[in-house]
Amino acid sequence: MVVVTAEELRLELDTFSVACDDEAVLDKMLEQCLCHRMKAEDMVCEWFAFSTTKQQLKLTVNNLEAFEHEVLNKKHKAKGVSKGNKLNTTKDVHSIQDLIKAEEEEEDLLDSYSTPAKGSQKRALTTPEQPRAKRSGVRVPSPGQLLSPASFSPSATPSQKYSMRGARGEVVATFGVVQGPRWAGRGQTEVRVELLEGCEESLCSSYKFMFQRLRDVRSVLTEKIEELGEELRKHFNIEEFSPVSLPAQDTVVVLGQVCCDSNGKLNAHSVVLEAGQEHGARQVPVDLSELQDYSLFPGQVVVMEGINTSGSKFVATKLYEGVPLPFLSTPEVKLEVKEASEPVMVLVACGPYTTSDTLTYDPLIDLLNVINKDRPDVCILMGPFVDSKHEQIEKAQVTEPFETIFSRCVDSVVDGTRGTGCKLVLVPSQRDVNHHYIYPQPPFILPNLRKEDVQRVTLAPDPCTLVIGGVTFGLTSTDIIFHMGAEEINSATGSDRFSRIMKHMLTQRSYYPVYPPAEEVNMDYERFQQYGQLPLTPDILIVPSELRYFIKDVIGCVCVNPGRLTKGQVGGTYGRLLVQQNPVHVQGDRVSPCIAAQVVKI
Repeated sequence: MVVVTAEELRLELDTFSVACDDEAVLDKMLEQCLCHRMKAEDMVCEWFAFSTTKQQLKLTVNNLEAFEHEVLNKKHKAKGVSKGNKLNTTKDVHSIQDLIKAEEEEEDLLDSYSTPAKGSQKRALTTPEQPRAKRSGVRVPSPGQLLSPASFSPSATPSQKYSMRGARGEVVATFGVVQGPRWAGRGQTEVRVELLEGCEESLCSSYKFMFQRLRDVRSVLTEKIEELGEELRKHFNIEEFSPVSLPAQDTVVVLGQVCCDSNGKLNAHSVVLEAGQEHGARQVPVDLSELQDYSLFPGQVVVMEGINTSGSKFVATKLYEGVPLPFLSTPEVKLEVKEASEPVMVLVACGPYTTSDTLTYDPLIDLLNVINKDRPDVCILMGPFVDSKHEQIEKAQVTEPFETIFSRCVDSVVDGTRGTGCKLVLVPSQRDVNHHYIYPQPPFILPNLRKEDVQRVTLAPDPCTLVIGGVTFGLTSTDIIFHMGAEEINSATGSDRFSRIMKHMLTQRSYYPVYPPAEEVNMDYERFQQYGQLPLTPDILIVPSELRYFIKDVIGCVCVNPGRLTKGQVGGTYGRLLVQQNPVHVQGDRVSPCIAAQVVKI
C-alpha cells in the first residue's frame, strides 16, 4: 500500500518549479496516487510529461481529470492485463477450490489461472457420452468461494491460531432445559419477524446528524430526569421532590442525575447529583457514607432520601431503585387450555467475523456451516461485518473499497442461508467502517437484494426492538456492558456486576443510559430520545460485549451476551435460543417465553 502525503507532492512539484497552493488540486493528486498506487515522484513525473506535451498545461483539477483519463487509466488498464496473464505461484486451499469450481463452469478458465507444474499441464478429457456442462443460467457461488482469501488480498492467508483452535462446538453457558436430543430448528419461513413500532415509527433510513445544539441536548437530558422521576414518584407514593441545593434540617427526598465532579472516573467521593430544571438545575456533592448498598453510574436518574443542612452537600440515607417497564401484553389463559406450539430456534452472532491477523472470513464460513446444519428459524447477525478496528484496515492495507468487501460478505450470508429458509436480521455496528458512525444508527441499505430475499431479510437499526413469533427481543450492538462497567461504582459485596448492569438498563428504560457516553460513541440526542429508549421490557435482551459471555434472568428478562465470533486471532462464541411462540400468561403469572439458551464456541 503506497502512502503519499501532500507535503511529498509539494516537494516533488517544486523540483520541476511547479507552484501549487490550491488544496483541492493536491487532494485530487492524492486521490489519484491512492487509486493508481503511485508514489509522489512517479505521479509528478507523469504529470510533467503530460503537461509538456500539451504546451505547459496549468495544474488544475479539470486538467488533472483529463490527465487521469488520457494517461493514468490507460496505464492502470495495461498493468491489470499484464498481471492477469502472469501465473500465480502461490495458492492456498480456498484458491484451489475456486479453480476446481470454475473449471466445472468453463473449461477455458483453467489455462489462465492454473498453478504452473513441471512438464505439460494436462486437461481433463471430455467425451460425447460425458459432455462437460457449459454455463446454463446464473450459478450462485458458495460462501467459501465468495469469501476466499484471494478475493480480498493476494497475500491473505488463513489464521493459523484460528484453524488450530480446540473445543469447537463446546457449550460454555446454559439457561433452561433443552427438550429433545439436540438443538435444531425447522427453517420456518412463516415465523414473523418485525420491528415493534413498525417501519413508519422506527429508524429506517439515514439522517443528518451532529447538528444538535447544546440547549437541545440539555432539553433531552432534562426530560429524561423529569419523566423517570415522575414514574418513581408514583411508584413509591412520594408527595413531592425538594430542590437538591435547598438547606433543610429535616429529611427530604430529591431527584436528580448522577454526575462526576471532574473529568476522571466516578468514585464514592466524586458523586454529584444534578437536578432538573424544575428543581433548580443545580449540582450538589453527595455523601454516600450512610448508604449500605448502592450501585451508581454517570447519567443514572435516581431518587435519594437524606439531609442537606448547609445546602452544599447532600448526605444520602436511602436510595430508591428504578422501576422497569411492563412486558408486552399477551392474552391470559388457564393452564389446562393452553395450547403448545412448536418452539422457534433463534441463532445470534456478533462480529467481527474475521480474526485480527487476516481478512479471511473463515469464522463466518464456519458459522454458515452451523446454520446449514442446525437450520435455525431466525438468524440475528450483528456487526461489525467490516471492522474498523481490524489491523489491516487501520493500516490501509486493503486494496478494495470497504463497500465492496461488505457487499461480498452480506451476499455470502444471504446466498449461503437461502437453502435453510431461515429469516435473517442484520444489525449494524459503529465499528462497521462502511456505515455511519452515529448512535442511534440507521439500518444497512442493500439495493441489490433479490426479490425472493426481501421478505426473508430484515434490516434493523441499532438499537431496535423486534417481535419474533410474538416474543420481544431488544438488540443493541454497542458495547454498553463494557462502557457502563468501566464507570459503575457499587458497595455491594458478592453481587454480580453483569446482573447489575442489565438491571440498570431495564430500570433506566434505555439502551444506552450512560452520560456522558464513551468517546467512541457519537450520540445524536435528538434521535436518541426518539429511537434509543426501551419502549417496554423485552422478553429477551441481546447485548454482545468484549467482556465474558453470559445468560442471566434479570427481573424476568433473559439477558444474553453471546460474545463475539472472534477474539483476536482465535475463535469466539455465538448464542442460540429456543423461544415459545405467542407466549401467554398462565393463571395470572407471566411465563418467560425463553425455554432454553446456550452460548457455544464456534
